[in-house]
Amino acid sequence: MNIAKNMEAIFVAAIVVASATTFATAAVSEPAAPVVAVAKAEATAMPTVTVSAKRLTAAEKAAL
Repeated sequence: MNIAKNMEAIFVAAIVVASATTFATAAVSEPAAPVVAVAKAEATAMPTVTVSAKRLTAAEKAAL
């Protein structure tokens, strides 16, 4: 089992690859202007549901 003997080298190689990709993808660029979305107050209100029905009696529940 050569893999078991070389696990430290495999681990170090994986860390090196992960570090390299981290630096490669961390490109420094000028910050973009923030996008601000303005929503109307009507659209941000939480929708509510009103249920106007009578409750079932015990007999009606048992029938179901």
